[in-house]
Amino acid sequence: MRGLERTVRTGPKLRLSADTILADALLSELVAPGPVLWVVSAWISNVEVIDNTQGSFDDILGDDHMTHYRLVDVLAKLARSGTPVRVVTRPTTHNQLFVDQMKAIASDDADLAVVFDPVEHEKTVCGRDWMISGSMNFTASGIGANEESVRYVVDNVEVAQARIDFVARWGGIR
Repeated sequence: MRGLERTVRTGPKLRLSADTILADALLSELVAPGPVLWVVSAWISNVEVIDNTQGSFDDILGDDHMTHYRLVDVLAKLARSGTPVRVVTRPTTHNQLFVDQMKAIASDDADLAVVFDPVEHEKTVCGRDWMISGSMNFTASGIGANEESVRYVVDNVEVAQARIDFVARWGGIR
């Protein structure tokens, strides 16, 4: 698909948050995984990303029978199912905690790789044919509390270019 784009400004003043955009994008990746999922964020936390209290996503999420899926749950699920997951973040104690949580629930054969980059400041999650980028870190404050500008794009060409750029910056991360 090519050329769908929306910029959303979030925060308490506008009564908007980016949580539903992120949830929908991650659910689409679970349904139709791309060649690699990139999560690039200076700060990253194990935030809740999918609310399945009504069981609406049971067919997509499988037999886990969880009602709330956190970011590590979804990333580990994708990595266990064969989707390469690449996480790039700053080398901080806060981010190390997230990485440790993610690795703890991913299987040993999961295709999961992490790069700690001390100058990383971009905020992007890039899936099959979609990308979310902007000022928002993938933290509770970034997703729900802060005033943020988030761009959601569905465009095969732009997403492919982002993946090329990520590999140029951080390699294949093996």
